[in-house]
Order: sequence, then C-alpha cells, then structure tokens
Amino acid sequence: MSIIRKIFLSSVIITLFGCDSKLAIFNPTGQIGIEEKLIIVTAIKLMSIIVIPVIIMTLFFVIRYRSSSTTALYKPEWCKSKIIELFIWIIPFIIVLILSSITINSVKKLDPSKSIVTFNSPPIKINVISLNWKWLFIYPDFKIASINEIYVPVNIPIIFNITSDSVMNSFFIPQLGSQIYAMNNMCSRLNLIANKIGIYKGISSNFSGSGFSGMKFNVFVVNNNKFNLWINKVKSYKTKLTSFLDYKKLSLPSKFDSVKYFSEVNNKIFYCIINKHNLDK
Repeated sequence: MSIIRKIFLSSVIITLFGCDSKLAIFNPTGQIGIEEKLIIVTAIKLMSIIVIPVIIMTLFFVIRYRSSSTTALYKPEWCKSKIIELFIWIIPFIIVLILSSITINSVKKLDPSKSIVTFNSPPIKINVISLNWKWLFIYPDFKIASINEIYVPVNIPIIFNITSDSVMNSFFIPQLGSQIYAMNNMCSRLNLIANKIGIYKGISSNFSGSGFSGMKFNVFVVNNNKFNLWINKVKSYKTKLTSFLDYKKLSLPSKFDSVKYFSEVNNKIFYCIINKHNLDK
C-alpha cells in the first residue's frame, strides 16, 4: 500500500472514529436529512475540484524540484504565468459562486421553522425541554409526556418546539436532519419528517456539563396503529406532571436517566418555563 493511500485512510479513520452521528448524517431517512446530505455531498465534490489538484501539485513540486533532483529545469529569471494566474483565480471564483447559490437556496428551502406540507394528516406537535441532563418531551395534543423517548408516526410532519431550562443545549436527530439549539427563555421551532420506519438515535450535540454524555434518546418511527398503542400505553401510567411542583422535582439534575412516562401533563408548564424569567422580574 502506497504512503499516500495510508495517510488518506488514516485521516478518514481518525475523523470518523467514535462519532456515529457523522456516519448517520450520510444515511438519512427523512426528507430534510436527504436534502441536507445532497448539499453536503455536492459541496464536497465542488471543493474537491480545487483541493485534489492542489494536493497533487504540492506532492509533484516537492518531489520534482527537490534539491537532489537532476531533471528539473532551473529558470531563475521566470516570475509569472498568465495561464496559471487565470487557473488559480477564475476556477475558485466560479466554485465560490456556485456554492453561494446553493447555500442561499438551501437556507430558504430548509429553514427549520418552515412547515412541511403533506396530505396524510395534521402534524404531530412535540414540546421539547432540555434539562440537566435529560430531555423532556411533551405531546400537547395528547397531554402526555416522556423522558428520553420519542414516538412518531411515519410520513407525518413533526413540529418540535424547543427550549431549555438549564444551559444552552443542542437538539439533534442526525438521520432526520437539522440540529437546532435549545436556549433558555426562548422557543426554537424545528420541522422534521421521517419517511422510513425504524429506531433512530437522538443526541445533545452541545457540551452542557458532567452529564452531557448521557443526554441521548431514541426516536421510534412507527405506523399509525403502533403510535396510537404507544399513546394509550403512556396514558395507562400513574405518574403525572400536572403542577409546577411536580416539574421542579423532575428537573433536578440527574445523569443517565431511564425512560419515564407521564399520563397527564399540564401544557402550560412548557410556556411557563419559556417566560419564567420575565415573570420573575
């Protein structure tokens, strides 16, 4: 195996080692994730038009014009070349223009707050609260909640309303796309859709303290029947989240929390968390 190939493979392994989310991004299962992957791959191909020739020329010049070379032509009076100047300026300029156009269009098309239109059924709403160090998911239309677990029906748009009751965090389901920050006293909106039944990993992609590594959750994408069964299952639990006192107990810092269900939830809790600093003034 050549030295160049060894260096390339080592770089790839080091880059991807221990980071499943990077691999998941290139295996999307949702409409948003698929379109984001296309943008990433297109950008890599365009940038390779510059990067690969530069690497090849660098190696070529180092080998050909080394001090021990006897074949390289020595031209002390040579100073410039119009052809080279045009090559190193015009091609990068064109690629930057193309990338800029792609970026501008994708920002508009893939705006996280932009609704996903389908004709299957109304979207599912999930209110997300980032805590130390767990995720609370409230389903306001069903008045239920869960810790570190999401169930959604396949091919149905999901509207995530996201906030934080601690430090700034980041909500990310790599295979569905679009990570977005959870911020204190603010509400971020994220629209996603899953087009394939399966179990997908959700993570916090922003360091938030000693329990950060345990802020993981599973996203179960199921058919409508299984989704309704899960809703009924959660409603059968005795644990409830109907008062702010119940929430205060739940929000105490804890690490590596297991999945928990709440059969009844006061939907006002989510909005009280967003506005609590304003209420304290």
